Amino acid sequence: MITKRIIPCLDVKNGRVVKGTNFQGLSDVSSPVELGKYYSDNGADELVFYDITASFEGRQLFTDILRQVASTIFIPLTVGGGINTLDDFDRVLKCGADKVSVNSGAIRDPSLVGEAAKRYGDQCVVLSADIKLVDGVYRVFAKGGRENTGMEAISWIKRCVSEGAGEVVVNSIDTDGVKNGFDIPLLQQVCDAVNVPVIASGGAGSVSHFKELFRAIPTIDAALAASVFHFGEIAIPDLKKDLRSDGITVRL
Repeated sequence: MITKRIIPCLDVKNGRVVKGTNFQGLSDVSSPVELGKYYSDNGADELVFYDITASFEGRQLFTDILRQVASTIFIPLTVGGGINTLDDFDRVLKCGADKVSVNSGAIRDPSLVGEAAKRYGDQCVVLSADIKLVDGVYRVFAKGGRENTGMEAISWIKRCVSEGAGEVVVNSIDTDGVKNGFDIPLLQQVCDAVNVPVIASGGAGSVSHFKELFRAIPTIDAALAASVFHFGEIAIPDLKKDLRSDGITVRL
């Protein structure tokens, strides 16, 4: 059985980690450098760093903070926010990222995924899809969940994977920060549609939600969460021990 990854996410705004609900109402949490090191030292399998307002504000990602985070951790680092060109990929990778996450940039220019995959390899290109159920259809949202693109989500994800995206992070806007569990129906559709690693994001509120996810969708590769880790509601080492004791394969 594939080893399941547990991934904390740093949503960074103005140099600080923030967290909200349904992508709204952001509140300050901590320093990304301190938090990143803490997770690296305490059992996280990977770390995701999103500069969450870069696309909306039409600017480049904050590379000085990214360099500091990358220099203090010893686990794979995925970075996203304001990634619109191959130059953005290059800049972020040179700051210490292992993988680059693209969302609004790919929506604006779908060829970006394929071009980046050819230059840096599929394993380096992560599609981050912000998805919300609208009138019974899963739709893709851009600019940090602010803008409904009108695109149907599953076909969009399949297209990007066929272009060369080597991993997909599925961000459910409906369950983000609500802590009632992951969006199983959405995640199941994505896992059924593609043959690359899929990471579940949005909705974790308890250890049981992680168990429910991995049991319901055995093919899901990883679970990503933020507030439950940031506020000490769940400690990653304890979570992993609990998952392992329940027969779910994780790296301790």
